[in-house]
Amino acid sequence: MPAKPLTSRTAPRTTVLTAAALLAALAAAPAAQASAGPDAPEPQAPGASYKATHDALGPQHLTPAQLRLNTAKEAAAAGAHEGVRTRAALAGYKVSGGLHQSQKNSYWCGPAALVITQSARDEVAGRSQQDAATLLKTNTSGTAWYGVNINVPNPTGYPMADALNYRLPGAGYVPRALPYTPTVTDKANFKQHITYNTDNDYAIAGNAWEVPGGPHLVGHPNIEIFHWVSIDGYNTDTAAGQVNYLDPVGGVSTSVISWAGSVPKSARISSDTITTIMGGRGYVW
Repeated sequence: MPAKPLTSRTAPRTTVLTAAALLAALAAAPAAQASAGPDAPEPQAPGASYKATHDALGPQHLTPAQLRLNTAKEAAAAGAHEGVRTRAALAGYKVSGGLHQSQKNSYWCGPAALVITQSARDEVAGRSQQDAATLLKTNTSGTAWYGVNINVPNPTGYPMADALNYRLPGAGYVPRALPYTPTVTDKANFKQHITYNTDNDYAIAGNAWEVPGGPHLVGHPNIEIFHWVSIDGYNTDTAAGQVNYLDPVGGVSTSVISWAGSVPKSARISSDTITTIMGGRGYVW
């Protein structure tokens, strides 16, 4: 069974907005490793060179409305995370409570992630993945991260963000693209974003790009896999140092995906690791 069709399309992919594209280029350059400061790239992530070599997507663009919304959400998320970071709640994991669905075929992780992420907010189970696939314009190559306008008012080219906002009016989902090697700031932002979304009863739709030699989601083999998951919670004891996610491959028959038997429906992972896994793609928060 081919691994790539599990999720997002291998067609147009990302170099991540203007500033993030620069970060990606720096992350791929050995000379950049000496840079210092919070926005400097970390040592090149395992698999980053592979992603830089195989990337096919041109520059992405947020709409003016998305830029304004992102600025407002960033400010709110920073404040919310600071509260979690400073209080000693020791309460373990906090989750928004997405309702898991196993993807119906090898390339419907996107539709499954859409209905799971939506359910974290409205607690409605059992939605049709076929309807979600139609909305997302999913095909046998998967669900695109960027470059596809779906049939909603004012599409932005980010199908998952547009679908979530269409199905959850007022949710204010925005895409966050990541460089091949996410920076310290990228990782800190993700912690703030999962804290903010979870505390407001929303999940994050994460677009993983797993590559040989790089980090992988729990139970996934060391091969290239494009995949959507729903990230629906965080560990309060570590100020979101670990997160909880729901994997649409969990529960799928091995006759559909040969390695599915080792994949849990729900798993926990370092937030830094999953941010690296999403490098070169991104997430919708």
